[in-house]
Amino acid sequence: MPRLFYPDGTFKDVEHINGYLFEGPDIYVESRPTPLCHVPPMFFGSMPNDGGNLILSEEERADLLKNCPQAEKYIRRYMGAKEFLYNQMRYCLWLVDCPPDEVRKMKPVYERVKKCREHRLNSKSAATRKSAENPMLFYQIAQPNTDYICVPRVSSENRKYIPMDYVSSEIICSDANLMIPNAEMWQFGILQSSVHMIWTSTVCGRLEMRYRYSAQIVYNNFVWKRMHFDDFAKLWLSAKNILDVRKNYPNASLADLYDEITMPKDLREAHRENDKLVMKIYGFNKKMTDEEIAISLLMQYDFLKNYQPPEKTEDDEDEY
Repeated sequence: MPRLFYPDGTFKDVEHINGYLFEGPDIYVESRPTPLCHVPPMFFGSMPNDGGNLILSEEERADLLKNCPQAEKYIRRYMGAKEFLYNQMRYCLWLVDCPPDEVRKMKPVYERVKKCREHRLNSKSAATRKSAENPMLFYQIAQPNTDYICVPRVSSENRKYIPMDYVSSEIICSDANLMIPNAEMWQFGILQSSVHMIWTSTVCGRLEMRYRYSAQIVYNNFVWKRMHFDDFAKLWLSAKNILDVRKNYPNASLADLYDEITMPKDLREAHRENDKLVMKIYGFNKKMTDEEIAISLLMQYDFLKNYQPPEKTEDDEDEY
């Protein structure tokens, strides 16, 4: 008989162990390009593929502006996962709307664009060499025109929640993060819940032991419950409360706030109340184990994935 071991050193004999290493049905999440439920799509951030020439440290930004102050309107804050989690500052040349004559007048900028072109021309990839035709621009541009929820693609397994946050469209999101433009506050509440974290820790990939969040596996296959209006309103307030409590610590990074050692009491309580609400919405009770919740979510996923709505009959059409 198979034996299932737990992190605390305990174990139990079971009839069957599935691919997610717990006693449950053989249901496996498959990669899908779009969400299973009706929620906004999740995208990679923008990829520079520039040899570092379009990206600026704080020192490089200061030096560039000292020699070329007119470049300031084309410099935007640039945010990878490290910058997002640790409140670190980095910048980029964002030349999407910059006329070519202005680039030529800004000699330091022109030199960086020239080096970007050389980097791409020397690539083994035909697509990268092709992109050398537009060296002023990032290799792939996905920046939305609206604010977005930012999700780091890799996050520590020691955090109870993967930190997420709303980010201004003025901040250029790198491909080290994922973005959900036009996401509503209630959706943020679900994403920052223990229910979503149980799903994530069950199905996500790993980098060493760190969580590797993905749109195709984690987000697109997550089951979003149908809710009453009151639930939407309560979730909106609960999610807003999490964001408001974070503001009590303006100098703390998300890494500081979500470290299990230093997480503030009021933030932990805000998440605890949000967890209770999401558990209730999903019909889970507080006595359920993480394993039982994961199995329920997998079964709901399997049902939705295979669900075929009944075909309309002529009688159905007459009712509308």
